[in-house]
Amino acid sequence: YGSPQLGEGQVQIRSVEAIQMATVEPDVQGDDQGPDPHLEARQVTAAWQRIEAWLRAHAPASYASLKAGASEGEISALEDTLGVRVPAGLKALWSLRAGVHDMRGAGFLLDDQTLMDLDAVAAFYRQQMLLQQRNRDDEFPTWRPSWIPFCSFWVDDRSYGLYLDTDTGQLCHFSRYAERWPKYASLTVYLEEIADALDAPSLASGSKPGLAGGALVWGPPTHPDPQNPSVPYTG
Repeated sequence: YGSPQLGEGQVQIRSVEAIQMATVEPDVQGDDQGPDPHLEARQVTAAWQRIEAWLRAHAPASYASLKAGASEGEISALEDTLGVRVPAGLKALWSLRAGVHDMRGAGFLLDDQTLMDLDAVAAFYRQQMLLQQRNRDDEFPTWRPSWIPFCSFWVDDRSYGLYLDTDTGQLCHFSRYAERWPKYASLTVYLEEIADALDAPSLASGSKPGLAGGALVWGPPTHPDPQNPSVPYTG
């Protein structure tokens, strides 16, 4: 066959041929109905259970901060207060754990944020909708009725955090400066990213998990605590 015409590790494409891809008729019953709520609930539940199992084994301070889950009646009452339906995934999460206690270790979500409880969700939502009524700017809204706050900087500090856009399913960033932008494709993606980083920290593409005095922290601490120094978790 003679000597090779290309150097080692090189590939040459000599021709390209177009082909007709088979078309698939859309599923009229399912395509326009959005994600399967039962699948979403199962995915969120599975991801959260992975996170909680890790906290129980490695971060007792963070695990101790978890509140009990909310009842179906409590979540329904919140829906009545907000005037919006809580998606299946968020409902599944709240049924497992409805927020955290104000204590060290509570900020174990990405960016060291805390899971908001239902009272905080309702209070913050009302506050933001009141600001929107005063603002009256539909092009650059302060808040929309379909936005449900999910986590915040701290239990009693909602300077910034994440909300679930029930129209798109995305988790979006909010801040006190009216900054709003999509950050995660869904609640499932967000929780699975956390769970995957805990299971395989060396493969995490973003913030790396660490431990500080029995609490889960992410990345180098912004305000190091000399009494509880942060140590990277390597698995």
